[in-house]
Amino acid sequence: MPSTFRRDWITKPIFRMAAHALPRLSDTEREAIEAGDVWWDADLFTGNPDWNKLLAFAPAKLSEEEQQFLDGPVEELCRMLNDWKINWEWHDLPPEVWDFLKSRKFFAMIIPKQYGGLGFSAYAHSEVIRKLSTRSICAACTAMVPNSLGPGELLMQFGTEAQRNYWLPRLARGEEIPCFGLTSPEAGSDAASMIDTGVVCRGTYDGKDVLGIRLNWHKRYITLGPIATVLGLAFKLRDPDHLIGDRDEIGITLALVPTHLPGISIGRRHLPAMHVFQNGPNWGHDVFIPMDNVIGGVDQVGKGWKMLMSALAAGRGISLPSLSAAGAAFCANITGAYARIREQFHVAIAKFEAIQERLGRIAATAYQLDAARRMTCAALDDGHHPAVVTAIMKSQATDRMRVAVNDAMDVHGGKAIIEGPLNYLGSLYRGVPIAITVEGANIVTRALIQFGQGAIRCHPYLLKEIKALEDTDRARGLDAFDQAFWGHVGHSLANAGRAIGRAWTGGAFAPAPDAGAATPFYRQLSRHAAAFALAVDMSLLTLGGALKRKEMISARFGDILSELYLASAALKRWNDEGRQADDFPLLDYCLESSFATIEARFDELLGNFPIRPVAWFLRLCIAPFGARRRGPSDRITDKCADLITTPSAARDRLTVDLYHPTEMDGSNGIALVERAFAMVVDVQPIRDRMHAARVRDIDQAVKQGTINADEATKLRAAADAVSAAVAVNDFAPEEITVRGTAHKGEVSSQATSQVPPVAAE
Repeated sequence: MPSTFRRDWITKPIFRMAAHALPRLSDTEREAIEAGDVWWDADLFTGNPDWNKLLAFAPAKLSEEEQQFLDGPVEELCRMLNDWKINWEWHDLPPEVWDFLKSRKFFAMIIPKQYGGLGFSAYAHSEVIRKLSTRSICAACTAMVPNSLGPGELLMQFGTEAQRNYWLPRLARGEEIPCFGLTSPEAGSDAASMIDTGVVCRGTYDGKDVLGIRLNWHKRYITLGPIATVLGLAFKLRDPDHLIGDRDEIGITLALVPTHLPGISIGRRHLPAMHVFQNGPNWGHDVFIPMDNVIGGVDQVGKGWKMLMSALAAGRGISLPSLSAAGAAFCANITGAYARIREQFHVAIAKFEAIQERLGRIAATAYQLDAARRMTCAALDDGHHPAVVTAIMKSQATDRMRVAVNDAMDVHGGKAIIEGPLNYLGSLYRGVPIAITVEGANIVTRALIQFGQGAIRCHPYLLKEIKALEDTDRARGLDAFDQAFWGHVGHSLANAGRAIGRAWTGGAFAPAPDAGAATPFYRQLSRHAAAFALAVDMSLLTLGGALKRKEMISARFGDILSELYLASAALKRWNDEGRQADDFPLLDYCLESSFATIEARFDELLGNFPIRPVAWFLRLCIAPFGARRRGPSDRITDKCADLITTPSAARDRLTVDLYHPTEMDGSNGIALVERAFAMVVDVQPIRDRMHAARVRDIDQAVKQGTINADEATKLRAAADAVSAAVAVNDFAPEEITVRGTAHKGEVSSQATSQVPPVAAE
């Protein structure tokens, strides 16, 4: 029991002051923070992470059944897809692909077997999306949405047994196509500001007078919306006649709305960055549904925001991070191969240092993103729902994919900007902004969620203090605050000692496991974790609630937390894969890049901290020698670049489980580059012999006896393969001017921020 003297004479005045200083939580913030749980992010917030605990955590693995699904139906589906025709000719997946997706239960990966689904792990779900993403973004998005934020996930978490028994088998069989309507013209990142409404009333449904809800809404950007048969809908519920309780304003509620009901207008399509996965707006005017259609029934009305955050806590860490990891690995595979076969000035462009700089970054990005994806999936499969971690994954993975794709585009040059069946990067390039925008725009995620929610949710004492301050029973609140506050003080003092000691010794004595060549990396992360924890506590103490409004400060803290997490994942991957010496340059690049970013963010944070004496004190404690890390060395960058331009086991590990097309009909750019890569590597010893003999002409080399006729044939075949691989498409004028226009008339369009079409009246 706490000392009554301490509580009454020391803690009580602090309790009063803290009530004005610490940030207050809005209802939506509270619900978001209470959704999900914490995992390794909480360890990082302590300032003294237990590395042995992380390394002992079991890595993600596929079951035999899951591996068979990847080797069978997923591979078969990839062979059925033609990304160019899907996007530019058909403007949709072909009917046979839709049938295959339904019959093989791609829409039911997360639905338990007892309801007819596949019951796959988070890692299997991620692996499926990852492979599909390397073949067709349209197919990947179509498969990911029903398995992420949608009716299936919400029904499993919150639905009544009757709802699960009715809807989940229908979803699993593909009889119902689901979508979820959250975003509206008035409410994007601030979903709580939606004006879509539902009013509790009585009405007629299936010929019976029942208690229900009359809905009015306008949603947009809804994936699968144009073809959905059941719409998961978020709206604000009112009960003016108090038919289900004594409140007028009940709050955000989620319901299932069959799209055939009168008053619904659905079917028009958006065209997101020229991608043709089904996406569009929908409207509802005085649509009546029974109360049984509310997900979870009457008991769950008004709890929609918390339900959404709980669903996102898992799904946000799987779908888009999987697509992003796939994008980076794809860029590493194809760009490394292209740089090896493409020559300028009689030298492979992979040998130019300017190109190697980009190749090295692509390779390390691919290594780090897949490391973080695997580690996050392992946590999800272990039963964790770490909302802050999944927010970090969504934001950081999509942003880093953008860097990798931009680098790949730059290396390919004109090859990547000329559209046509031979262009394998254009679709991915156009898809990057979509991934960055959806499921929480990255600007908002970085500034408000990664650290804003993380500081409250992951800090060992802050949430306890806030709850104590908001307790309506002041005596009980004071007791709870007394325990939390003094625990916080002890934690802060210990962190201060750790941070100062580790900073002034360069982390030389910071804790680290016995990890061979990687041990110094753990010491540096331990040093930065302690510095992070101390800086967070000082910021909360001195800025209090104002920290919520210092979004650039919060964003920098979020960057530091993200780097700590991603660097941890890279270290764990290297350990889990047997500490492969050939992969060490990739690990070195990732960690040195993280250290440089962390030190730069600390420097920016302290340079802009509004209370200057606090900034001076923190700089003395955690960064006495300034930002000294400069990022990966040129030597390590060159090694990473070489790794993806030369066949090896390390390259195979980096690009594992991508889809590799085999068709050689002259229209598949990936297959042509991979064939040319293999042939160029195969003839390299022959070319080296010619180079040593100072002869470039094949016929001359044969005549001189430098090479034989068979070798000359191989060289010519490789040259032909390279010519085919670096080729781009061109079109007859009439192909470009006629394609996609109906009767040479105007293309119908509509600004969906306006009123619905007349047909909806």
